[in-house]
Amino acid sequence: MARDRSDSSRGDRGRRGSAAAADGGGRSEGLRTQRDRSRIAQSAARLIAEHGIVDWSLAKRKAARQLMLPDATPLPSNEEVEQALSDHHALFGGPAHAESLRRQRRAALAWMQRLAAWEPLLVGGVAAGWATEHSDVRLELVADDPKAVEIALAGSGVAYAASPPGDDSDRSKIVTQLLVATPDAAIRLSIVAPVQRRNRPRNDDEPRLAAAAVAALLAGG
Repeated sequence: MARDRSDSSRGDRGRRGSAAAADGGGRSEGLRTQRDRSRIAQSAARLIAEHGIVDWSLAKRKAARQLMLPDATPLPSNEEVEQALSDHHALFGGPAHAESLRRQRRAALAWMQRLAAWEPLLVGGVAAGWATEHSDVRLELVADDPKAVEIALAGSGVAYAASPPGDDSDRSKIVTQLLVATPDAAIRLSIVAPVQRRNRPRNDDEPRLAAAAVAALLAGG
């Protein structure tokens, strides 16, 4: 009987060892995947910031190819790329990035004051600070009828074009997008319905700045 228990104990230890090895292998694979995602995000951020690539999906795929990673490698999320852009600017942006961001925020404030009737909020990279010099200035407007915004623009002699959502936007929240080209920046107007603004998910923590907040950022340097 003692021999039987000993054999059983050895079998249990073997199974536990195999399970531990498998678990360790899983953790190792997970760490490698996360490391690859981080490397892709960093490389994509460089392509976006330094080469003006505006299609983030393209930037991620190109970054993965440059890193010689397998085609099946999971790509980072847009949020991971945003963080990588923030890191890139902190390391390499310097005064040039600060001035570019300031110019974009000045343009944003001017258009927010011009479109005050539609309760504009500054969103995206210019609000969060990770925008590159190639980024659009994204303003979220609220309107029952998006046509009212178009009529107001046309009545003021502002040329605009209907635009598909940017790669970093949430398509489920957008009614209409308009793109206005200006000498200082491209202004992307995302027009949402009142119910969409009221029912924004609680876990949606994207920066959304009213005109007073943008003015305060500019006043603070």
